[in-house]
This record gives sequence, structure tokens and C-alpha cells, in this order.
Amino acid sequence: MTQTPHRLALQVADHLGIITLAHPPLNFLSVELLGEIADAVEACDADPQVRAIVLRAQGKTFCAGADLVGGAAGESGPDGLAAIRRLYDQALRLFARRKPMIAAVGGAAVGAGLGLALAADFRIASPAARFCANFVALGFHPGFAISHTLPRVVGQQRAAWMMLSAERVKGEQALQWGLVDRLVPAEELDAAALAMAGAVAANGPLALVEVRATLARGLAQEVAATLDHELARQALLRETADYAEGVAAVFERRPARFTGA
Repeated sequence: MTQTPHRLALQVADHLGIITLAHPPLNFLSVELLGEIADAVEACDADPQVRAIVLRAQGKTFCAGADLVGGAAGESGPDGLAAIRRLYDQALRLFARRKPMIAAVGGAAVGAGLGLALAADFRIASPAARFCANFVALGFHPGFAISHTLPRVVGQQRAAWMMLSAERVKGEQALQWGLVDRLVPAEELDAAALAMAGAVAANGPLALVEVRATLARGLAQEVAATLDHELARQALLRETADYAEGVAAVFERRPARFTGA
């Protein structure tokens, strides 16, 4: 077992690569942490003993989004945009993987956390899961290729509603919409995720790689183009008073007072 203290753990057992995000309580993503996740995914890709990957998180929150204080979203001006670009470079590495991945979502998957969950091939969740594309509530544009991956999973209309309303989609509704593939009690989530991945890993490893390559054909390229577009829209909106107000409202725990400026 290899471990990055306090932030990430990778364990290989029974042909599974088990990646545990261990940055509680909110498991915020920074460029560095997402890079560590991508490193772990690529290590699983390179390990012939690994046939499927499980991505899970410690605590009550799967991932509450990007770090708005010390991470990519917190820097101002060109440095901030460069940091977001680096974040998206790490995200793209997840989509370029070769092996199937299942995300176990036991709590909130918000913003970049939703993007992280959508990078998996399958999602299993507990009823406590909450999925939210909250970008417009910040006066911002979706990122992490969510504007491409979310419609691919739930359809254009439902994705549009999530992105334009910032509404939180609860576990039961997520199951109905196809945003998650299975819903299990919270106390059974880890075991069920491992069993689900085990059902994949029981099959021929060469065939798994080839079938996933067929299913994901062109996805990495489409995600790369989407990330470029999203970053350009985010660059525009980051300079607005509405974005500053949206971020301030989050930290002050109050409704945002947008002015359209």
C-alpha cells in the first residue's frame, strides 16, 4: 500500500485499485491533490494486477469542489487562470485512463466534486449523496468538462436544469435520472462499490481495456476541447463583480446579491 499522508491512499487488492480521497471534512480539490488522484489512476493503469478502479472518499462529503481559498479558484488574475488550467490538465488525465473506474459517492459531490464523480464510468451512491453543479450560484461557468459529461450521463434537459438552476439532486432522484447506477444504504456503500468493481474485474483484463476504449472512443479529445471552452468562459466571468459577490456570499453563508455587472 502506498500512501500520501492526510490526503490520498492507494491500495491494490483482488485485482482492484482502491483510491481513497482522505482530505476531510470537505475533500476540497487543489491542483496538487487532483494530480495525486491522477497519479494513482495512472499507477492502476500501469499495474497488470489491477483490472478496475474504485474512487471513494473519507468522511461525509465526497468532494465539495475546488479550493476557493488556497487552490486554483482562489488566485486572482492571470495566476488564477493558470492554476485553473493546471487543475484541468490533471482532470484530463483521468479521462485518458485505460481501465474502468467506479466512484462511490456517500455525500455531497459539488462543483469540481461533481466533475470528479462524472469522470468515473459508473457511480454508486447512498441516499445521503447530493450532486450539484453550483457554478451559476457563484456567478461562474461550469468547469471540469461538466458541460460535456453531465449531458452525456443524464441527457441534455436534465443537465441544463442542473447547470442553470444549481439545484442539488438527491440520491433517489440521481438514481432515477441515471446520474448514479446503484443506490445502497450508507453503511453498505464501500462493500457494494467493491462488489460492483469486482464484478467488472472478474472478466478478461485485455477485453476490459479494449471494450472501455471503444465505449470512451473520442471522449478524452472531446473533454479537452470542452475544458478549453469552459476556461475561456470562466476567464470572462472571473473579472465580474457578480463572481466576487458569489464567492463572498458562499463564505458569508448568505444569498448572493447579483447585479449583472
